[in-house]
Amino acid sequence: MSERDLRRIEVLSDVRAGRRTVVAAAAVLAISERQAFRLLARYEADGGGGLIHKARGRTSNRSHNEGIRKYAVELVKTRYADFGPTLATEVLLDKHQLRIGKETLRRWMMAEGLWLSRTQRRTFHQPRLRRESYGELIQIDGSDHRWFEQRGEPCTLLVFIDDATSKLMQLRFVPSESTDSYFEALNGYLTTHGCPTAFYSDKHTVFRVNRPDAKGGSGMTQFGRALAELNIEILCANSSQAKGRVERANRTLQDRLVKELRMAGICDMTAGNSFLPQFAEEFNNKFSIPAVRTENMHRRLNVQASRLADILCHREQRHVSQQLSLAYDRRQIILERSEMADKLTGQYVEVYDFSDRPLEVRWKGHSLPYRVFSKDQRVSHTAIVENKRLSHALAVVKAQQDIKHQPKIQTNSDKGGYKKRPRQVYGPDYKEIATAPAVEMTA
Repeated sequence: MSERDLRRIEVLSDVRAGRRTVVAAAAVLAISERQAFRLLARYEADGGGGLIHKARGRTSNRSHNEGIRKYAVELVKTRYADFGPTLATEVLLDKHQLRIGKETLRRWMMAEGLWLSRTQRRTFHQPRLRRESYGELIQIDGSDHRWFEQRGEPCTLLVFIDDATSKLMQLRFVPSESTDSYFEALNGYLTTHGCPTAFYSDKHTVFRVNRPDAKGGSGMTQFGRALAELNIEILCANSSQAKGRVERANRTLQDRLVKELRMAGICDMTAGNSFLPQFAEEFNNKFSIPAVRTENMHRRLNVQASRLADILCHREQRHVSQQLSLAYDRRQIILERSEMADKLTGQYVEVYDFSDRPLEVRWKGHSLPYRVFSKDQRVSHTAIVENKRLSHALAVVKAQQDIKHQPKIQTNSDKGGYKKRPRQVYGPDYKEIATAPAVEMTA
């Protein structure tokens, strides 16, 4: 007997003994009064065994034949192994005229190991131990947030944190996560701390080429190329939990740093970047922990400032055409004629695109003079913009829309340099004609 049957026997025994009415028994058992009278009659006639459901132990009237079950499972196993229970049910009905309930087929598939329940599909992320040495692994990430609340525009905070000590190594406010932004933050990090063993990041396109079959490029990003020249490794996490150290630091900073900026009255990125070193020092004194090993894995930066600037910039190779021109960033760059430039037809030159000074075109270390033929630089329609850079892209679009853009259309005469001159009269009587008085016409 089940617990419910035993409870019914106990209550109905009280009814027979006169300690409880049938109406009270129905309320206790949560059944109707008519059902209570029927159960009481069965109890008096057959005893406790009469309260057991008559279908208990019997095969359900809605159950499927064992042969149908084996046939359906075999079809799913051999033909529709990749189908889920819902789709497999529809296919069995359409192609094999097998009318089987979705949940019934789900139970059959689970019993045969062809389907995992929601509980069985759960994945668990085991906690990763910290690295043992300071500077061995630096986690990096950007946190897009309204850091200045309603006092300023939202921006992104780039966070560099040491995995062994949870020490904030570098903080910087930037408009969005871009290669130039990370170059600026990396420059400050290398100047202050030196070269770590490796950086640990997500799969953002700044760090990783997400299309290995891309026709252009060298197979690595600009940020990856710069780290390779500095002999620093870049590793990408497969999930957010893998780089949980910096993710948790972002949530903490979105609470503590916002309050600190509010109390300091800071409203823009420039003032915020000046405030961040002081904040990071106080934060590290309070929350950082000592590393397991005392050694510092940072290596000395043996690169001159000029060489470091050449590394931390956009560098791409471009083909020089017969007209000594090359294309870069929707612009046509024309090399000035010289003895060296005349030999570069059909060769590849390197373009250095700096964030703080004009673009340079170099060949084997020699800078080549050039002029730029540029079309109107507008944000093109249907441009692909990542979610992390959407706010910054919209700000750029708005700034462009505020500028009245009215391109002047030149005629063929203007392009040829034609200038309109007044009409001239030639001949011996030129002066007399020019100075003759007007003759009044009369009728």
